[in-house]
Amino acid sequence: MDGILPLWKERGMTSHDCVFKLRKILQTKKVGHGGTLDPDVDGVLPICIGKGTKVIEYLQDSGKIYEGEITLGFSTTTEDRSGDVVETKMVDSPLSEDEVDQMMATFIGKIKQVPPMYSAVKVNGKRLYEYARAGETVERPEREVLIESFKRTTELIYDEENKTQSWRFQVTCGKGTYVRTLAVDLGGKLGYPAHMSDLTRLASGGFSVGQAVTLAQVSELMEKDQIDQALQPIEEAMKDFPRIDLTDVDWQKVKNGQVLPMKDFGLKKMPADLIAFFYQNQLVSLYGLHPEKNWLLKPSKVIRNEV
Repeated sequence: MDGILPLWKERGMTSHDCVFKLRKILQTKKVGHGGTLDPDVDGVLPICIGKGTKVIEYLQDSGKIYEGEITLGFSTTTEDRSGDVVETKMVDSPLSEDEVDQMMATFIGKIKQVPPMYSAVKVNGKRLYEYARAGETVERPEREVLIESFKRTTELIYDEENKTQSWRFQVTCGKGTYVRTLAVDLGGKLGYPAHMSDLTRLASGGFSVGQAVTLAQVSELMEKDQIDQALQPIEEAMKDFPRIDLTDVDWQKVKNGQVLPMKDFGLKKMPADLIAFFYQNQLVSLYGLHPEKNWLLKPSKVIRNEV
C-alpha cells in the first residue's frame, strides 16, 4: 500500500495518535504524518503510507489554509483556549471592523514570529514544550514566515458580560507559521492580550476538506476492501514541482542514481529547488542542483527504482 491519505483529524487526538491507530487499521508499519496538528485543532492531516513516506518532508513544507477565531481580552500560556490565563485587559470599548481589518492587513507578506513556548521547536536539543512543562523559559529564535492572506470572515462579536471581543478569520500561510502566535501578535497590535479561541485546518499538502476521511471511514473502507477510494497517489503531492518525463534511456540512468547534465533535458538553469522525474507516469526521483557543479543535476530523493 503506497500513497497519501488525507485524514480528517478529530479534536482530542494528537497527530501521533492518528498514525498509531492507522498502523493497526491499515495493517502496515510504514505510516507517517505530513504536518503536526495540535490536539485541540481539527482538520486535514495528510498521512503518508508505504513509499509515500518518502515525500513527507515536502508535504510539511507546503502551504496551509486555516479558519479559526481570535478573542481579545485575555492571553494564555499556550496561546490558545486550552492554556491558563496569564494576562487580562477588559475590552471596555469595542473595536470597529475597520480597525481590525486594517491591522490584519499589516500581517500579510513575510513577517517575523517568535514560536510559542508550548511548541515542538527545538532549542539546545530540547523541545520548547519540555521547557514550558518544567516551568522554565528560554530565549526563542525569531523566524520568518509567509502570510499569503489573512481576513476576517464574520462580524465582530462583543461579549458585554466578560468584556471580550471575538471574530472568525481565514488565513493562508507558509510552512512554520504558528496561527496561535498570529492571533496573539494581532491582539498586541490592537492593544489587547489575545488568544486563538478556535482553529480548523482546511487544507494542507495540496489536500483539502473535500478529500479528507475520518478514522471511522478508513476502517469502513478497509473492511470493504475499498481503501483505494480514499488513497491519493504519491504523484499528487508533487504536482506543483517542475516535471520531466524520462525516456527509456534516461530512466536507466536515473534508476541507478546517476548525476546528469542539465542540457540533456534542455535546461539552462534550475526552474526550482527540485525537479520531479517521472517515468511511465509514475514519480521515480527528485533531482536538485549539484552542490559544486552548477551544470549538473544530482539525485535528492529516490522514490522508485522499479516501475
